Amino acid sequence: PSDRPNVLLILADDLGFSDLGCHGSEIATPHLDALAAHGLRFTQFYNTARCWPSRAAILTGYYAQQVRRDKLPGVASGGRGKRPAWAKLLPELLKSSGYRSYHSGKWHVDGMPLESGFDRSYYLRDQGRFFNPKVHYQDDQKLPAIEPGGEFYGTIAIAGHAVRTLQEHAKDFADQPFFHYLAFTAPHFPLHALPEDIARYQNRYQAGWEVIRKERWQRMQALGLMRGLPLSSVDPNLGPPYHFPDAMQLLGDGEINRPLAWNSLTETQQAFQASKMALHAAMIDRMDREIGRVLDQLRVMGAFENTLILFLSDNGASAEIMVRDDGHDPNAAPGSAPTYLCLGPGWSTMCNTPFRRHKTWVHEGGTATPMIAHWPRGFAARGEFRHQPGHVIDFVPTILEITGSQKLTATPDRPGKSLVPALTSSEMMGRQLWWCHEDHRAVRIGDWKLVAAKGDSWELYDLKNDRAETNDLANEYPDKVRELESEWERQWHLFRKHAMEK
Repeated sequence: PSDRPNVLLILADDLGFSDLGCHGSEIATPHLDALAAHGLRFTQFYNTARCWPSRAAILTGYYAQQVRRDKLPGVASGGRGKRPAWAKLLPELLKSSGYRSYHSGKWHVDGMPLESGFDRSYYLRDQGRFFNPKVHYQDDQKLPAIEPGGEFYGTIAIAGHAVRTLQEHAKDFADQPFFHYLAFTAPHFPLHALPEDIARYQNRYQAGWEVIRKERWQRMQALGLMRGLPLSSVDPNLGPPYHFPDAMQLLGDGEINRPLAWNSLTETQQAFQASKMALHAAMIDRMDREIGRVLDQLRVMGAFENTLILFLSDNGASAEIMVRDDGHDPNAAPGSAPTYLCLGPGWSTMCNTPFRRHKTWVHEGGTATPMIAHWPRGFAARGEFRHQPGHVIDFVPTILEITGSQKLTATPDRPGKSLVPALTSSEMMGRQLWWCHEDHRAVRIGDWKLVAAKGDSWELYDLKNDRAETNDLANEYPDKVRELESEWERQWHLFRKHAMEK
């Protein structure tokens, strides 16, 4: 369109590939489902497998390693790494085009939101307390801690800030377009949920993770999401990426840290596990309801038709099990403030249907995300799939293109590609993508993917016929393994060079 569009980028935290109704889930997500029905679903979209690297890539357009936001040897980098001066965040790139930029929710990037180019921000830093956070900020200024026992709930507060900011924009800046980065902390652990939301799912998961996983896969097939592709097997020995034996003892006899057969669990374990999945579902249900509030505000202010809405998750569902912050009271009601529960590998495997592994690993279960694009005035497609591979590094070039903004010329070339052609065409495009996190490695060139978990040998998959990574072809195609490994190494050294630049 001739007038500049707004952009609303919505990010969930630890959401699995199949956790939305429009991706086969039994969880009620009518607002996101409606965006998918009137927009596009990208079936091969990727993140970095972890929260802070994904957020750095989303806001800079670079791989996290390039901007010191994931570990590289010999470089001060990782979760506490500081971006080079040339690695500007998207809001700074949009200012010259007259855009106002807003942030609501999680940050997990170095620096602070306003000093990084945002005009308004609510930064919920304390992610371990959905009901009474101790650390949160308004416009980079620390707010008082929330006292226990009140009405506060993180997901509602994040959406509430987004609504108020949009109301302010409509009142005072209606002649300017906006970029709003809406970053929910749900459904990341601890599994804290409102009682009325829990009640909707309390008795839904007693059948167990194998049954629910199969049901989701069948709905995926009926939706045409990945018709005909296989469902991955489950490794019963693959547990959380980090082990906290003290937490397991505190959590009691109901907790298990392996995706064992449901019928092998005790009644106590089955009841405890079913309750945890109900909490995860309740958190997603509430997030969708709060997204609905934000969408209603866009409609009220007449911005809905010309706002590009993008929704995705920062990584796959998490197999982690730990106890942090205020600890865990086993006598408190599950999902309440005194509890600290995590989803664990049984349900994480189900939430990542049909893929293998979880958050932190760079197999498809860790890196594949549902991605929805909705923009009524921007493209004509309604309810279609896009099977072109995409990655979170693509958001910056996409948004710069649709907003008519200029990229900074004195920086390394961004590795991402604009998604604008994919918004209007289903034509497949060749693509090269790269991953590394905690020594898990992968590279994808076309339909070939080379991947290795930490300490393991390379595995090779033909994703066109085996997206779930069930048939390792490394021994059958050793030349292809060497070719892709060489490319992975080349990128590794290039990114290290970028990270060392000031």
